[in-house]
Amino acid sequence: MSEVKISAAEVNKLRKATGAGMMDCKKALVEAEGDFDKAIDVLRKKGQKVAEKRADRDSSEGAAVAKINDDNTVGVTIVLGCETDFVGKNDSFVALANELVEKAINFDNKEDFLASDFGGMTVAEKLVEQTGVVGEKLEINAFEKLEAPYVGSYVHINKIGALVGLTEANETVAKDVAMQVASMGATSLSYKGFDAAYIASENEARIAVIEKDNIELGRLGKTLKNVPKYISMAQLTPEVMAQAEADAKAELKAEGKPNKCGIKFYQEKWSVLFQITRL
Repeated sequence: MSEVKISAAEVNKLRKATGAGMMDCKKALVEAEGDFDKAIDVLRKKGQKVAEKRADRDSSEGAAVAKINDDNTVGVTIVLGCETDFVGKNDSFVALANELVEKAINFDNKEDFLASDFGGMTVAEKLVEQTGVVGEKLEINAFEKLEAPYVGSYVHINKIGALVGLTEANETVAKDVAMQVASMGATSLSYKGFDAAYIASENEARIAVIEKDNIELGRLGKTLKNVPKYISMAQLTPEVMAQAEADAKAELKAEGKPNKCGIKFYQEKWSVLFQITRL
């Protein structure tokens, strides 16, 4: 039985549809006897075999990407994970990540997104197919969505994606805050999300740093830094604030000064929410 003749145009068409290499596309078309749909199935089965073999691999590299809708009220950021930095920086891989995030914005969670259509297959099946193409485990490592009156984003060299929601439109503020979130590697939407053990640990560690600095400053005869009692808004309960005011008034009275004391905190113009995805 003679081998089926496959034209360069047929190979190129399959390559554009799947992203597979020229030789893989030709072999798939030959195996499928020139049937385009069967050739896609051949490549998909190859992906399944590769995915099974690499299921226990760590997909800690990849690309973080973000998408904001046209009226800046909804944003989504995902991480398309792979095994190596080499693949993660590949133009075709980044292009796939951007194709995926364009669809991801239409879904509220990763599960629904993975089950959605992507060119006649689900997103999950597309990842398996591309696992066979790339030769590495591919998966969606992160999926975050944010809705607000105004949503902005920032992506740092495809390694960290941050979304910021503001109560009113301001592109500059949104971008600046998103950049700050990305650079600081924030892990909570608010100080209210910190648990007591974390706050206690951070409080002790930061005070220890200041006290250590003061030892050197004292040795040099320089002004010492103030050692704070609290380092988080979460610690400033109504009871703590009331006691602080009472202490301040008592101190003023002891010094013979007018007993007028008030402690105020000024709230920023924009209330802020954020979501972040990172490698």
